[in-house]
Amino acid sequence: MKAKDVIGLTQRLIAFNTVNPPGNESELATFIGNLLAENGFNVELIPFEKKRLHLVAEKGCSNEKPPVVFSGHFDTVPIGASSWTFNPFGGQIKDGKLYGRGASDMKGGLACMIVAAILAFEKGTPAYGIRLIFTSGEELGCQGAAQLVEMYKNLGKASGIVIGEPTNNIPAIGHKGGLYLKLRTRGITAHSSMPQMGDNAIYKAARAVLKVEKFDFGVEKDPLLGMPTINVGTISGGMNINSVPDHAEFTIDIRTTTKVNHRNLLRELKLFLGDEVTVETLVNLQAVSTDENNAFVKMVYSHCGILSNAEGFPKSLPYLTDGSVLQVAYNNAPTIILGPGQAEMAHKTDEFCYTENLVRAVEIYKNIISKGELQ
Repeated sequence: MKAKDVIGLTQRLIAFNTVNPPGNESELATFIGNLLAENGFNVELIPFEKKRLHLVAEKGCSNEKPPVVFSGHFDTVPIGASSWTFNPFGGQIKDGKLYGRGASDMKGGLACMIVAAILAFEKGTPAYGIRLIFTSGEELGCQGAAQLVEMYKNLGKASGIVIGEPTNNIPAIGHKGGLYLKLRTRGITAHSSMPQMGDNAIYKAARAVLKVEKFDFGVEKDPLLGMPTINVGTISGGMNINSVPDHAEFTIDIRTTTKVNHRNLLRELKLFLGDEVTVETLVNLQAVSTDENNAFVKMVYSHCGILSNAEGFPKSLPYLTDGSVLQVAYNNAPTIILGPGQAEMAHKTDEFCYTENLVRAVEIYKNIISKGELQ
């Protein structure tokens, strides 16, 4: 495998089992770090958890012109219970499709970023330089990126950010935020034949769930992201059928827009549900949004062959990315989600990425790096 062979590199990355949990991304991070160092990049491997590392690599950066930041994640979701037609760690190719866990989400994207970053320096140093930020621990709520920006003090500045999640090489300039909550109710246990002797925690949870269904965000529609949404995803409680339950819990997935302040939302939700419910925040990620008229967006559009005022644009995405963390860390830098994978293949059995998309993504990324002068 040559460093400039994006197909071979994607296959090599897929061969590393980085299923999260537990992740075990350190071997993959080290492999990529060595490859980039061999090609003149300054590489840092930053500890996350046991056998887990983040990678920050840069080349051609200067204080005068902040670099473009390209970001992706090492970890993948589990294989799943269904049988695969292809080895999930084999990277087999058939009919122009490269199969394997992470092919679309997002080891294909990582490979394209690496190859493009190397190729962009073949004919000199690009004006803005390049910084690669590859994280562990993205799949369960971007905890890795959150830890990285909190602990790592050398993030520098960014002229723009590209998140290599699967978009079929079609740029999106935003996605909703995520607020995942666990809510609990408490009661007093008693024999179910004498319920008056106890205090039923499930009834309290049920009342709260019915309230959640009627919750009004009280915000206007976001022109890019639409309206926020709320959904109760799980509920559990009690010990057995013939006891009054003294505990119950349920989870809420809230998807937010730029019109929603998370701190205010949490306060309003707690007041709305009342003292019977306690609220624990599991994931707190802001929405990502960039002005379509931003110079960085226009430059990326041009390299993707998208004309200004093209039908169907701007685009936003339904899923969360590390962009929620990085856009805030980089002082609201223009952020675009753009990758070779198929969003509909993410997390699926027999996940694949089209090989032609990998080749095309390298060209797009290379042009963004090497021809990225902002007008």
